[in-house]
Amino acid sequence: MDIIFGIFNKTYLLFNEMAPYLLFGYFFAGILHIFIDTKIISKNLGKKNLGSVIKAALFGIPLPLCSCSVIPSAMSLRKEGATRGSVLSFLISTPTTGIDSIFATYSLLGWFFTGFRILSSFFIGVLSGVIANVFIKEDGKGIEASVEKCKLCSHDEEHEHTLFAKIRGIFNYAFGDLLKDNGGSLLLGILIGGMISFFIPEEFVQIYMGTGIKSMMIMLLAGIPMYVCATASIPIAAALMMKGLDPGAALVFLIAGPATNIVTMTVVFKNLGAKSLVTYLGAIITGSLMMGLLINRFLKYTELSFSILHRHEMLPEFVNTISVGILAIIIFGNLAKETLFNKFFLKTEANIFKSRV
Repeated sequence: MDIIFGIFNKTYLLFNEMAPYLLFGYFFAGILHIFIDTKIISKNLGKKNLGSVIKAALFGIPLPLCSCSVIPSAMSLRKEGATRGSVLSFLISTPTTGIDSIFATYSLLGWFFTGFRILSSFFIGVLSGVIANVFIKEDGKGIEASVEKCKLCSHDEEHEHTLFAKIRGIFNYAFGDLLKDNGGSLLLGILIGGMISFFIPEEFVQIYMGTGIKSMMIMLLAGIPMYVCATASIPIAAALMMKGLDPGAALVFLIAGPATNIVTMTVVFKNLGAKSLVTYLGAIITGSLMMGLLINRFLKYTELSFSILHRHEMLPEFVNTISVGILAIIIFGNLAKETLFNKFFLKTEANIFKSRV
């Protein structure tokens, strides 16, 4: 019981500090989803130049898409005529940040680390795009364009919605579709962070994981095959930093984990080619190590510590507590709905089908 209570306590402390920022981040993500027209994005990414690559990274940074959900958006941009460099830049910058993870990073790691994470995402995205533009020739084939459907009602005819319908769409997407997709992984990430805080002593991280390039390589090897979204990776990295992991290694994990998984790599290889896949992985590995070394070097010369980086204005405790309650109800409600739907509705449909056969 002591172990269970200890894990629960550490997990709740992480959740309690993140919850208000997560709620605001998800809400803002809903606003972006409803009001940003993807056609505007695609029109700016068709030229094989530095400007298109930079725009792709800037467009991708605030979008709340994980490394799997970013795939349809990236392929849609490709269909609309975006270059390989722009698509790769978008594929890297988008899942490594997102407006929800930006607020979540600030909640646990402070303003400096959050800013450096955004800068790293932008730099690595642009790096991949520039390399692709220089060394990969565009074949001009692209992919057959598809009709974009309305985000609120899925109709493809041109029409308008009321402001009330758009506001409802914001909440439906933010706390319905988006939170349903990554709510489970978010809770798992917070639980893993709580278990790390409870079980792993500071001496273990300091002795066995080391510092500098050694710890970065360990986190790189751990992050590349792992499927973890940008928000769910934060409590894991924060817990390890509190145990002594240097910020550079944590940054490498926060980039490599969300940016890569086997599904994304397969899609890149199939639709963009082997050279694009090598560029994609090479930029993530090289760029994350470079930015990890840079943040460690900066902290060494400025003599800033993690405790200083973590300081930010504390919210009233009742705000954190209410936010935890609201977020937990929404996440578990979504999980319960999905479970009941799979258990009863799909089973009923299967029985009907069998009876008809």
